[in-house]
Amino acid sequence: MITLVLGGARSGKSVLAEGLLRGRRARYVAPGPVPDPMNPADAEWADRVAAHQARRGPSWTTVETGDVAGVLRTPGDPVLVDCLGTWLTRVVDDAGAWEDRPRAHAAIADARDDLLAALREYRCEVVLVSNEVGLGVVPATASGRLFRDELGRTNAAVAALADEVLLVVAGRVLDLSPTPRIDDFLATRTER
Repeated sequence: MITLVLGGARSGKSVLAEGLLRGRRARYVAPGPVPDPMNPADAEWADRVAAHQARRGPSWTTVETGDVAGVLRTPGDPVLVDCLGTWLTRVVDDAGAWEDRPRAHAAIADARDDLLAALREYRCEVVLVSNEVGLGVVPATASGRLFRDELGRTNAAVAALADEVLLVVAGRVLDLSPTPRIDDFLATRTER
């Protein structure tokens, strides 16, 4: 079972995702950058990470890595990945490619293909959290547009595999699972 939980900033998406696995053993994958305690600029990020850590269940194991596919290739408990936005950021950071669009696209495509293959193979429940960033204005910077576009592609690719897709808006949950995928929707339209 693969569940994708989408939502905007502070929508409640992480709380929902954590609630889906509450009371069970799980591996919590935190793919974002690890805060540097010696860097005062990281204090706000460290506070965010600490808030997430405080909510995790006592039977959960935390794995801080950008190699989400590697975690999924290790059999075990259900996995919660929070979140694909920070994972994507880490992929581009690790490639040093924010200013090199072709290199960024290649690194993201390789990482996304690896993630999708691992999701197809994993034999236990996976809950993935991601930001829905495509509903706002077009970012003013090239790196902002790269992030928004590539995260949108990643969300769509994961949603195509997912058994359940949930959208969290202002603390409310919309179940998108019964709605058709684009290809299915278009196929029914051409049959008319």
